[in-house]
Amino acid sequence: MQRLVTTSEASEILGISLQGIHYRIKKNQLKSEKKDGKLFVYIDEETIKNSLKNDKQNSQENIFERVIQSKDEQIEILKKCIKWMKNQHFMEIKRLEKNQKRIIEVFNSEIKLLQSAFNEMRSIYKPQIENQKNEKKNEFISLQEFFIILKRASKSDLEIKNTILNCVKNGDKRFIYNKNSKKLLILNDSFEDLI
Repeated sequence: MQRLVTTSEASEILGISLQGIHYRIKKNQLKSEKKDGKLFVYIDEETIKNSLKNDKQNSQENIFERVIQSKDEQIEILKKCIKWMKNQHFMEIKRLEKNQKRIIEVFNSEIKLLQSAFNEMRSIYKPQIENQKNEKKNEFISLQEFFIILKRASKSDLEIKNTILNCVKNGDKRFIYNKNSKKLLILNDSFEDLI
């Protein structure tokens, strides 16, 4: 069975140009009819169905091709993004390494500065500290030194021992006796009252 369609519809169904339709009409390969000044063409229903099937297949193929093409584009975009991100990551690592080196250099220079300041302070204060230690040492004299002082004043060993015992018993602050360690500390003095 044949169906009446316009020449433009016929060109779409048959997949040829309008000129090709007019050429086939002239050669009597297609039946045609004029209505209201328009030219119509008779086409078999099977040809129309086949054309619709082909159109569906072509449209599905076109859809698949478009999907594949869009996926390929997305893959390319993602590859570019990954490449860019890798580059950014690499640049950030380099920047952090540079900063770390700078920080280490700053810390090393600070350490050297602190060491030199410490050495300078030590050279200034060490003699003062040693003098203070010597002064503390000089606050007390040894038992031997006390014996020498009193021997110069012509005292015997027994007299010196008795003098020390009497001074400790009487609470003379120049003689400090520690009962636990059993040590005697003697403050440095002229001891003129004992001579």
